[in-house]
Amino acid sequence: MKITFIVFRLSSLKYFLLGVALVFINLGANAQIASSDTALQLKGNRFVTLCIMIRTTPWEVSRDVKLHPRDEGDWHTLEGVRALREAFAKNNSDGRLTWGFTLNALEDQRENFKRIRDYVVDCHKKYGDEVSYFPGYFPAMYLPRERVNREISEALTLISNMVGNGYRPQSIMGGFLSADNLKYLAEKENIHVAHAVIWSQHNIDGGGADGSPSYPFYPSTEHFCKPAQGKADFIDCVNLDGWTVDFICARQSGANGHEITGYNSRRGVGPIETYKGWGLDLGHREVMHTQAIHFDKGMELNGFGWVTNIWEAQMVHEFGREFICEAMEKWVTDTKKRWPDTHFTSFGEFGNLWRKEHASNEDWNYRFIEKGSGLGDSYNNLEIKWFMNKSFRLALLRNWHKKESPTYVIDFTRYDLSAREPADPSPNKPGKDWSLMNVLNQKGLRPQDKPKQLSELATNDQQLIKKYYPELFSN
Repeated sequence: MKITFIVFRLSSLKYFLLGVALVFINLGANAQIASSDTALQLKGNRFVTLCIMIRTTPWEVSRDVKLHPRDEGDWHTLEGVRALREAFAKNNSDGRLTWGFTLNALEDQRENFKRIRDYVVDCHKKYGDEVSYFPGYFPAMYLPRERVNREISEALTLISNMVGNGYRPQSIMGGFLSADNLKYLAEKENIHVAHAVIWSQHNIDGGGADGSPSYPFYPSTEHFCKPAQGKADFIDCVNLDGWTVDFICARQSGANGHEITGYNSRRGVGPIETYKGWGLDLGHREVMHTQAIHFDKGMELNGFGWVTNIWEAQMVHEFGREFICEAMEKWVTDTKKRWPDTHFTSFGEFGNLWRKEHASNEDWNYRFIEKGSGLGDSYNNLEIKWFMNKSFRLALLRNWHKKESPTYVIDFTRYDLSAREPADPSPNKPGKDWSLMNVLNQKGLRPQDKPKQLSELATNDQQLIKKYYPELFSN
């Protein structure tokens, strides 16, 4: 008995020490993760947010609202989705992304969609990827607000059940979401981040919502493109852009193709808009040029840099796995080479980092300067300067190749003016244009949009600009 007791004690001690060691290892790992999370701040850092979208049809607005008959079920395979995720991770092992599922993609019972959903849950566990909902293509244009809210709630339940362990996404990948939808997200679903705008969007994908800032802001209850002006119209849901675009390309409305001979107002980091049309070499040059606007001078002016992008998983089939995966790997790898400190985070992570440092819209003031890349419609003789704050957005354009060339105002959108969104749409009577355009718009769509010099603006407009940027009036 005595010997047995001693053996038991030694054996117990061994397992006790092993248990203690494991506890400390876990504590150390958790502390490291916690330390890493707490150390990451908005200021002084560069961020990329990427969403990979899983859908069943090209223009899937909802379960029963599909604007294109093509069934992409066979275009979505586990092998293709995995190849895209592995291309993202090739030289970016700690990078995280957001997966956006349409409602049909969450519910589709075909074997390939089941396997994809299982794989995405594994990616969440392995990499920390965010699993989120994509409420179809611009649901605000086609569905009543109440229905969009209801389907958001249904999709969130599906995602929580799919991922398990009480999981809920930190953000929604919304395309266009009305002010009411964003208010619902914040107050009813306790989600405070949404990709809900594409700031340069006009006459693209059958609709428009031009007029917002291109960087994070809290939207107004009046209009989702308008920053809240105070407590009375404040929505506590950070509104994020979905595509980082070349500011010079974004001056135009719509697109006439993806080729280098045409124009596309959403040219920039978008894979279809840039890589597909221009190829890996020229397309990549334009992608890196667009990123440099934000990660070089933009970082200096704003204190942080942010590039954002969405890739549809079906591109692996439509444009070829080798081409699309090579484009993904090239983009991510060269971003890390040129800006090694870049953090690839989920949309929810990034939005919440911004929210931690900004309790309101009072203290953000975004500025950007770009000279065109010289490729396609990014004209290298043009220099554009953008200014965005709570009260307005302003764009100045000049031909820097010509001495004494005047500087023109091409956009002046005032946010201190009242705004109104369209009434509830329906699939049979869509509300196509949600743009916020008042004084002067970059797209030049109206007679009053003719470019003019600062001195030609109304006196009260000049006074508002001078309040923020007196240096613009020094010459």
